[in-house]
Amino acid sequence: MENNKGSAGGFARHRREDLIGKTYTYICVLLLIIVITAIVYFVASKGLATFITDGVSPVEFLFGTHWNPVGDNASFGALPFIAGSFIVSLLAALIAGPLSICAALFMTEIVPGKGKRILQPVIELLSGIPSVVYGFIGLTVLVPFISALTGGDSIGYGVAAGALVLSVMILPTITSIAADALASLPRGLREASYALGATRWQTIYRVILPTLAPSLWTGIILGIARAFGEALAVQMVIGNAPFIPKSLLTSASTLTSVITLNMTNTSTGSVQNNVLWSMALMLLFMTFVFIIVVRLLQRRNKL
Repeated sequence: MENNKGSAGGFARHRREDLIGKTYTYICVLLLIIVITAIVYFVASKGLATFITDGVSPVEFLFGTHWNPVGDNASFGALPFIAGSFIVSLLAALIAGPLSICAALFMTEIVPGKGKRILQPVIELLSGIPSVVYGFIGLTVLVPFISALTGGDSIGYGVAAGALVLSVMILPTITSIAADALASLPRGLREASYALGATRWQTIYRVILPTLAPSLWTGIILGIARAFGEALAVQMVIGNAPFIPKSLLTSASTLTSVITLNMTNTSTGSVQNNVLWSMALMLLFMTFVFIIVVRLLQRRNKL
């Protein structure tokens, strides 16, 4: 009887603990949903006020090339900033993508032991450096170097400087995802390739890379999303000119840099302030797009 009572008491205690754990988990999930919904609603309400309340044309905002938010003849063409964000982010991914994949291959396929001991701390160090440090290094080293490289034809500020700084910033993200994907690949796949007479490099570019293509693209897209939302480092080296860049050495601006430069100079509820919130809404929308693309790639990888 005592053993039965002890077993019943232990079972009841486990049920209480299970109920407490489930309740705590549901509360945390509900709180997370509420916070995300509140953020989306707040940014959307502020951003859409530009078109609903202030009467700014969405066509002018998305496709206009003239930016002059002050005065009676104010214009709010955000296309130069949208183009600047996409150009800089894609260039950064174009630079960092191959380097990151090669670094991941070096750590997992070429020299697994020494590669991880050497590269892993470097990658972790790069991911822990604040963005303002990247921007300051780019401002004091990279910008003068680009200016000297062009023989003084360029002042150094521009798309090239912004893309190079961002490529270093997103390199840890892409490298970590690529390395994890390579480490999760079944060893039997490699051994089967070697058994058929393939060399290491043939196995890498004919078997491993095609198999992990969705995962590698996931890392690159997450890197683009990271670059798309970066503000301070880009702001310090890109030149902040409200024009569509015509070359890599042309000064430009991004959505994030415009928001950080102008938000404190506008009053809440004004047209200028609402337009900045519209840019923030576009950044939020692009984040959702990147997430959807990543989910589609992950689903394809499972199939």
